[in-house]
Amino acid sequence: MLPVAPGLYIGAAADLHDAQGLVDAAVSHVLSVDSVDPAAALPAGGGFRRKWVNVSDEASSDLLSHMDDCFLFIQEALEGGGAALVHCQAGRSRSATIVTAYLMKKHKMSFTDAYGKLRSSKQDVQVNRGFEEQLCLYEAMQFEVDTSSPLYKQYRLTKITEKYPELQHVPRELFAADPAHSSSSEVSYRCRKCRRTVFRASSLLSHPVGGGASAFGHKKPSNLTGEVQCTSYFIEPVQWMEQALLGVMDGQLLCPKCSSKLGSFSWCGEQCSCGRWVTPAFQLHRTRVDEIRKIGAQK
Repeated sequence: MLPVAPGLYIGAAADLHDAQGLVDAAVSHVLSVDSVDPAAALPAGGGFRRKWVNVSDEASSDLLSHMDDCFLFIQEALEGGGAALVHCQAGRSRSATIVTAYLMKKHKMSFTDAYGKLRSSKQDVQVNRGFEEQLCLYEAMQFEVDTSSPLYKQYRLTKITEKYPELQHVPRELFAADPAHSSSSEVSYRCRKCRRTVFRASSLLSHPVGGGASAFGHKKPSNLTGEVQCTSYFIEPVQWMEQALLGVMDGQLLCPKCSSKLGSFSWCGEQCSCGRWVTPAFQLHRTRVDEIRKIGAQK
């Protein structure tokens, strides 16, 4: 168990057996980031506040969704005059990820700076590739897990493809509400043929512009214009798509009213016309939908 900052310690599961060490460090809160329930290892009668985040040390595991809650748990310890021990099995990856996230949010530090500070205290920490990507995403979201953020939505979609490779079950909360069944002043997009609303602006998932013609090395030069542009909208899945998506890796996206082809989807990803790969991809062609703005909503 090593100190990282006043009142904040990082350690391994073995540190839970060191009753005197926990007392000497004034540990009041124990945050366990492990796939093994730590309850049996804690000293009896210690009176600790406990939080268990049940995750495995795998690149596909989701720690991003827990970072804000863990921050609050650690803050509770420090503001109450106690100390927090954050541990995983070996004290190298999962606990290091949560401690790094805490330092980032607490001090508005970049991932690089926060991780460097932690490594100055514990040189053997080594977060796995997936957790490193999640910490970078946490930084991009300004240290706040915003479930409405396009960045977070894209992250959630990626995690779904990892967790449910056969796609026989996709959580319903993953799908945006069908805009045809609710009213809103938000910008909406309608099928150009039948005028049925198919998604709203809040469902748009942006992506960095790709390399244009250079990204399509498999195509003949005569077929490439060299222009870098996105000819499709990439969005989160909407409720009307649900039946088409389950159990298959890719397919067409048809208007739920007139069955006109609007675009396509692929859980493995598709390449945008700008050259960027988007994974997974739910794309509707701009030529098949119209953008609709409410009167008075335009800036």
